[in-house]
Amino acid sequence: MSDLSTTAEAFVEMAHRIVWCTVATVSTAGKPSTRVLHPIWQWDGSSLTGWILTSPQSLKARHLALHPDISLTYWSPNQDVCTADCATKWTNDAESKHEAWNRFKNGPAPVGYDPAIIPGWSSPDADAFGVLELRPTSLRVFPGTVLMTGQGTVRNWKA
Repeated sequence: MSDLSTTAEAFVEMAHRIVWCTVATVSTAGKPSTRVLHPIWQWDGSSLTGWILTSPQSLKARHLALHPDISLTYWSPNQDVCTADCATKWTNDAESKHEAWNRFKNGPAPVGYDPAIIPGWSSPDADAFGVLELRPTSLRVFPGTVLMTGQGTVRNWKA
């Protein structure tokens, strides 16, 4: 088992390089449901937090109302894979929504983008705009080199 600091740093590097991930929720019928999303992560030296901009009016919001945990996986063609299981919470007060909007709008390439490109999101005050905060309960970073050549280190962390 790796320590959080080493694992979180490796996770953010890989996740931000890959950008898009598959996110799984549990539906209201208790079935798995996946979609592709685009989180931004921040490691502050002691805790890792992720954010997803999404609609609080979405199907995923209904899933999270019953089952607030998600699992996400990033994958790249060179077989780099990193995963996180996370507790989630909506942070939809005005200040949090503005902070998240600016975090993505001013985010580093390739993860940063202007949220206003999404239909219905004219500003962080739009009813269809929401912020999902992610707090990992486990992380796994698996460089493709481990699988392909036996070189590298797999990192695992659990809260």
